[in-house]
Amino acid sequence: MSATQMQLGDVAVSIEDGIATLTLDRRPHNAITTETAVALAEFFRSAAERSDVRVVLLTAAGPIFCAGADIGDMSGIAERTTLDYRNGYTAHTKLFEAMWETEVPVISAVGGKVAGIGWMLALLADLVVADQDVRWTHTFTRRGMVPHAGDPYFLTRLIPFRRLMEISLLSDGVSGSTLEEWGIVNRAVPADAVVATARELAERLAVGPTRSLGMTKQLYRRALDLPIQAALTDERASVALIATTHDRAEGLAAFVEGRPPVFLGR
Repeated sequence: MSATQMQLGDVAVSIEDGIATLTLDRRPHNAITTETAVALAEFFRSAAERSDVRVVLLTAAGPIFCAGADIGDMSGIAERTTLDYRNGYTAHTKLFEAMWETEVPVISAVGGKVAGIGWMLALLADLVVADQDVRWTHTFTRRGMVPHAGDPYFLTRLIPFRRLMEISLLSDGVSGSTLEEWGIVNRAVPADAVVATARELAERLAVGPTRSLGMTKQLYRRALDLPIQAALTDERASVALIATTHDRAEGLAAFVEGRPPVFLGR
């Protein structure tokens, strides 16, 4: 079966064998425009409803993975008001909300430099594979700005607090290898192995129990904000829902019969 191709703003999408490969290509900086943010947000919100998407692999073309938001989106405003600044990154915030909430597993292959809100584009994936040598720079304070587009909410859930203070206040570049040592990315590998390593992980997830994987990631993410009783109620509801799926029955049958399971993603 041939791959399904589409374009989401500056992102090329190819869907094949259950893997949706999203490639950001707005070189040289791969800055995220409002148009691209809106299109990507809609894709992540609807991905779980697609039978042909069981995992998302997110990458970028060129030596920069993502340098942040495209500030040119506001360049046409002659006199910016407080509200212009307040609402300037609404579309980007909604993109990262959609990435955080999507049920489909997401893997990022970070083969280039990362800056600004590019941190969230990379780290909101469930699994992160990074070039061991490229630099990640949290540039907001370096420019006299404050973190935005959801950065304070998301990064406090993804990065140990003292490390986040070092990254954000000093604004020094950090290598992929250092981020792996700090537990912030899953794999730091040589540049020529980034995409292959990420694709290997994607291929494993693409033949897994899709609903189980999706509900598992959502349980853990929601638990970060729920009081204990609400989290336990959420857990029990998920146990009941997954019990009716094909893949749950297949997993149990395969265990009893001593064979590898064949999951269909439903």
